[in-house]
Amino acid sequence: MLQVNVIREQRDKIIEGLLKRGLTAIDEKIDQVLSLDVQRKEMQRKQDDLLAESNILAKEIGNLMKSGNKDEAEKLKNRTAELKKQTAELGPSLNTIEEELQKLLYAIPNVPAEKVPSGKTAEDNITVHTFGTPQTLAEDAVPHWDLIKKYDIIDFELGIKIAGAGFPVYKGKGAKLQRALINFFLDEAEKQGYREIQPPIVVNEASGYGTGQLPDKEGQMYHATADNLYLIPTAEVPITNLYRDVMVNENDLPIKNVGYTPCFRREAGSWGAHVRGLNRLHQFDKVEIVQIRKPEESYEALDEMCLYVQSLLEKLELPYRKLLLCGGDMGVNSAITFDMEVYAAAQKRWLEVSSVSNFETYQANRLKLRYKNKEGKTQLLHTLNGSALALPRIVAAILENNQTKDGIMVPKVLVPYTRFDIIN
Repeated sequence: MLQVNVIREQRDKIIEGLLKRGLTAIDEKIDQVLSLDVQRKEMQRKQDDLLAESNILAKEIGNLMKSGNKDEAEKLKNRTAELKKQTAELGPSLNTIEEELQKLLYAIPNVPAEKVPSGKTAEDNITVHTFGTPQTLAEDAVPHWDLIKKYDIIDFELGIKIAGAGFPVYKGKGAKLQRALINFFLDEAEKQGYREIQPPIVVNEASGYGTGQLPDKEGQMYHATADNLYLIPTAEVPITNLYRDVMVNENDLPIKNVGYTPCFRREAGSWGAHVRGLNRLHQFDKVEIVQIRKPEESYEALDEMCLYVQSLLEKLELPYRKLLLCGGDMGVNSAITFDMEVYAAAQKRWLEVSSVSNFETYQANRLKLRYKNKEGKTQLLHTLNGSALALPRIVAAILENNQTKDGIMVPKVLVPYTRFDIIN
């Protein structure tokens, strides 16, 4: 979330930035934050003054009792009782203001970076790089949802039987292709200096708030209400929360972690041809990279992460494009996001397979994730994350783009992992 002191110092700049998201009446919300903060400070000052006076009187009472002046001591005791009463009465009001302020800050998204374009929808995103030429398939080519039936490698009907729509069962070479991709992505990340993490796939409420999934995406997360735990929508959540309430040693920076997890998203309200087959699932596998960097290094790290994701797609020989998202198409936590989309030749459409984002201090402020610089000043760190990669649409593109009359050819880079070069 945004820092109140930054909002106070850069009010107009923040409002101007948030307008890139297509928000309305954002100036009113910003001014409400500042007004609540003034009230909070005034009430805190009153409480501090009362406590200070109470402490002074406590010392005087002690001295009076030692000197035998009990009558004067009793008078001061009456005053301290009144001060305690006033302090206690201020407590609930102060708590209410702090809760209102926190709730309002949670509702204000991150400020887009300067280079982020204004816009409301994907139509306003900018293509900044392309790789490969989308191929033209034979006339009898079919989309992946037909291929998986033909070769019996992924079964949606069994998934519906066991759990419901959006929970596919991977079988035979389909399961091996999944495992091959996961291991390939993890091995490549290790080569780039990422440390592998295997985190829990459920998180508590504090973790959800720490990385910004709560309260923003509460309706999109599976919630185990009996234990108040949430199934993770991405490994970003548990891996970043490893550093919640942590003062990082500067010598430990930069922090680079990678993790594979299943991911769970309710995707409420999603329907239509664009979400058919593997295009959108309730459960899917993903390898996630997370970095924690000094503020002055985070944009260099963002470029590095994008190039790494791009290298994976190139090794898989998948045509892709890199998009700079407009303000209205970014997640609420992000200051800047680049999406990678691969071309699925049978569907003749682009499928998002990765988002790489710099959150700047937005998550770190929620997490209280800080470090002390060389001058001894405490600073918030910057957090970044990226899909490297999400599997379902990668699999969809591999199946569609590599189909031949003899079967589906496996990308060469995966053959050492699958130990077969064709699905037939």
